[in-house]
Amino acid sequence: MSTLSDTHPPATAERTPREVFVALSGLIVTMFVAVLSGTVISTSMPLIVADLGGDQSAYTWVITSSLLATAVTTPIWGKLADLVNRKVLLQISIVLFVLGSAISGFAQDAGTLIAVRVIQGIGTGGLMSLVMIVVALIISPRERGKYMGVVGGIMAVATIGGPLLGGVITDAWGWRANFFLPVPLAVIALVLLQFTLHLPKTPKRPVKIDYIGAVLMALGVALTLVWITLGGKPDAGGFEWDSVTSFVMIGVAAASLIAFIVVEFFVAEPIVPMTLFKNRTFALSVIASLAIGVAMFATSVFLAQYFQLARGATPTESGLMTIPMIIGQMGASITIGALISKFGRWKGFMLVGSVLTIAGTYLLTTLHYDTPFVWVAVFIFVLGAGLGMVMQNLTLIVQNDTPASQLGAASSNVNFFRSIAGTIGVTVMGSLLATQVATNITDGFKGFVPTTPEEVTALQGLSGGTVPKVDELPETIRVIIEASYADGIAHVFWIAVPLAVVALIAIAFLPNKRLSTKSASQELQEEAENVAIELAEAEVGAPMPTMAEQVEEADRVLTGAVPVTRAEARRNRS
Repeated sequence: MSTLSDTHPPATAERTPREVFVALSGLIVTMFVAVLSGTVISTSMPLIVADLGGDQSAYTWVITSSLLATAVTTPIWGKLADLVNRKVLLQISIVLFVLGSAISGFAQDAGTLIAVRVIQGIGTGGLMSLVMIVVALIISPRERGKYMGVVGGIMAVATIGGPLLGGVITDAWGWRANFFLPVPLAVIALVLLQFTLHLPKTPKRPVKIDYIGAVLMALGVALTLVWITLGGKPDAGGFEWDSVTSFVMIGVAAASLIAFIVVEFFVAEPIVPMTLFKNRTFALSVIASLAIGVAMFATSVFLAQYFQLARGATPTESGLMTIPMIIGQMGASITIGALISKFGRWKGFMLVGSVLTIAGTYLLTTLHYDTPFVWVAVFIFVLGAGLGMVMQNLTLIVQNDTPASQLGAASSNVNFFRSIAGTIGVTVMGSLLATQVATNITDGFKGFVPTTPEEVTALQGLSGGTVPKVDELPETIRVIIEASYADGIAHVFWIAVPLAVVALIAIAFLPNKRLSTKSASQELQEEAENVAIELAEAEVGAPMPTMAEQVEEADRVLTGAVPVTRAEARRNRS
């Protein structure tokens, strides 16, 4: 399969808006598919887990397994993007994604679905990471704002519109169809990328993958998530927090993560280059991404449970209820992206977005099973607008302040830390939700005496700890279950509130650097030219003119302009 063509203009050449949108078409479809794969099943998750006989832990792990695989592999894809052909990597990630999605649709139990979702997550990690890297290669940071706004808008549609589409599909054809839906879209993306995406050749050099670091990171994060999920649940196959198993598990997890950090200082091609943290913009953006990741992932996971288990909505109704968040996130992403490109300034917009995120997460802590939907719509609109202003722009400002040679690692690591935070956040919140709901249900049924065969059967079904099908419960029991889930979900959103405050503080201290007008490909070309000039100057013992200086000199000769020294010319350009 040919992936490069010398007949197309180099990526460093100036592209017309039409050429940019043609190049972006395959990338936009790719990003849409990647995000849609995680959100389209959210409204059908209660039904999926119930049909497969899973409990609240299984519910959390079906989501978490994919998020974990995505998070762990994102920096690996990013590092590979700095070393080998980016287009081929993007196509490989699509193939992995298609395989994982298709096989997930045939799962017969929760354990199998959790395992297969790992494959899907690996592919998704490549898609999410590589799309942003390729966008940076072909568009300058100043112009990138409006295009990133479009990408962010597409992500908003997939993130919030996915549940609506998934609900309709589930009600019409069953939940398995949701796993098959992204497959043809991914194939379309594969074809579009082949014919519309043309990138400069990646300089060939030895590829050294940090396998040790990857294993240590995956082990540390996975054990931490298992510890969070099973801790304090000895009756559900877990262990007590103060047990030997608990101490050994968290000890090994901590040792693995510490070893990972140490390894990253010494390997030739680290997954997470620790030198990046010397860059203030990168370090603060990572902190903000950690906080934003929890709010972003938690909303997509737990809102579906709130609408279906606390309000008795069908999957389709649950999806429709998320439309206010679609409008908020998509509208803010596209509008603010265009404004950032127009003015070259971003900080004020991101500070406003952070404040809205704090407000949105706090408002979700006030939810009850009978909260008027008009207020719920306002709450999620505010949160969506806040996330839309912040999410994509964190990647943008990191790309703007990072050397082009480290673009892949920097971009992917911002997404990596956001995904890791989201994964851990969803796991922690899911574990707390399971505990809170169990407590609420126990308290709610104190003194309750079933009076009908339906109530007896329903109580027997609830005793197993599985996620209930609320619409099949008797009214007397359904009200208690809905109130229990609403209260539990409202409680877990308290975790996101202080983290959103942390994001605001981090963004407030970010250097307010104006966006560059050069694409990463142009910067790479200039870096290569400067290296060549330095070598030539060292060889001849005299300064050598750059290509830009030669053009300026020719222009002065033709126009009769007053000559200036080379040093003055360089100072004028800088």
